[in-house]
Amino acid sequence: MTDRRGVVAKRAENLSPGVPYVRGWNRARRSASALADQLVLLGLDSNFPGLVADVNVFGDGLVQLGMVRPEAAELLASLIAAGLAAESADTTTNVPLLPPREAPAA
Repeated sequence: MTDRRGVVAKRAENLSPGVPYVRGWNRARRSASALADQLVLLGLDSNFPGLVADVNVFGDGLVQLGMVRPEAAELLASLIAAGLAAESADTTTNVPLLPPREAPAA
């Protein structure tokens, strides 16, 4: 797997000494877990049964969505677009995403 910018390299099937594979895989595992948690909350976890963490030959973490139905990919794309639109609306109206933190009493 290599994109036109060379960001994603081939999966690590044969490990090389000195490459921090565990660090990359652990980061991918945390990210895959965070995505899985959100998919469960939305009731979409069964649409992404192949969601797993992996690592490439350079030790970079990868999150594989696995094979998904076209409907699931379209739904994920629309959720991302809706999130970006909501984020954009929040920044243009200067509405903070979280309430300001109060200073501790002295």
